[in-house]
Amino acid sequence: MKLAQQYTRASIIITFSILFFAGIIYYVAISYISNNQLDRDLTEEIDEVTYYVNRYHKLPTPVDFDEDQATFMPIGQRTIQRRFVNIPFVEPNSKKTESGRAVIDMIRLNGINYQVTIAESKEGTEYLAQIIGVITITLTAIMLAALFFTNRYILNGLWQPFYKLLGGLKSFSVANNMEYHYAEYPVKADEFRELREAIDTMATKARGDYQTLKNFTENASHEMMTPLAVIASKLDTLIQDEDLNAAHYEQLYNISLSINKLSRLNQSLLLLVKIDNKQIKDSALINLKELIDEKVNQFQEMIRNKEITITCELANKNIYASQYLVDILLNNLLSNAVRHNIKDGRINIRLDAAQLVIENTSPQSSLDETKIFERFEKGKTSEGMGLGLTIARNICNNYAFDLSYSFAEPFHSFTVRF
Repeated sequence: MKLAQQYTRASIIITFSILFFAGIIYYVAISYISNNQLDRDLTEEIDEVTYYVNRYHKLPTPVDFDEDQATFMPIGQRTIQRRFVNIPFVEPNSKKTESGRAVIDMIRLNGINYQVTIAESKEGTEYLAQIIGVITITLTAIMLAALFFTNRYILNGLWQPFYKLLGGLKSFSVANNMEYHYAEYPVKADEFRELREAIDTMATKARGDYQTLKNFTENASHEMMTPLAVIASKLDTLIQDEDLNAAHYEQLYNISLSINKLSRLNQSLLLLVKIDNKQIKDSALINLKELIDEKVNQFQEMIRNKEITITCELANKNIYASQYLVDILLNNLLSNAVRHNIKDGRINIRLDAAQLVIENTSPQSSLDETKIFERFEKGKTSEGMGLGLTIARNICNNYAFDLSYSFAEPFHSFTVRF
């Protein structure tokens, strides 16, 4: 969920909660105040009744109470304390029952105690409370609607610079010098202006560092290849010398293998850098079935030498990618399947619209799935550099393919899901 939506939801919930509880407190306060007002009015009424009885020595008639209702009930010598209660109130004209408030007290006349009950309608105060409640609810609804539209349309506009900055970051690449998408977008908020300046500074530094590293890598690689080629040439000349004895020949041969390995390592690391920075862009439509058939034919000699049985179930599958990189991907997966196989082993290759699966038997048990694609990670019996599967994984990542490993005895399986 976006930050603006989270802010809108939180502000609406908080505002609604505050207004809801404030409305309840307001209603209770109004009810309390109105009851107190009624109690004061009823107290005045009961005081007037007491004054009337003491002066005229008789009970007042109902006409003396205007719209209030009064009842007198003899209770002998029993005494009661004044109290206020809520009771039903029957309107004299319409006979409609309403809520009312009453005071119950005692007066003494001619040696007899009377219970006096004076009731008054609460309809006016309740109507006032209802009006106040409706007004409160209406104002709450208007405020929430205003808050929602303000957050949705006005605040969303304030967040547009952030989304422009985010879009620029998503499209940012240290490998090219394209201008950012947000470069000319007006930014009014100080925070977003500072963020853009920080991003500009970071991008400039990252591009500079990348260019420096790229130049160093290319120059170092180029400079390394020349002396390596010279050393390899001199070694070939020495190896062909007839005066060498067997011990010298073996030493020179081992040196030659190390030089060849160093040269391959240099080329592999350069290839990884180019893949990571998407510098290989010769993409085209490739028939994967035909390319696999060609690769299998290239490995036929090694397959025959190990007497490996190979089974291919290939359907037509076209992908849009660099043929150079796909060739390296297939070469690494097939060479692993052949080199790490056993005599009289098996290789199964299956290709359909969804995936490519290459299975092979091997003397090794299951490999560590969490480390197998890391750089320089290789099996105990491997003679490679530990970069083949790393290169294969990076090629797959470059085209949003998924490369995974699994083991189901006796087969090690590598699956490329398109």
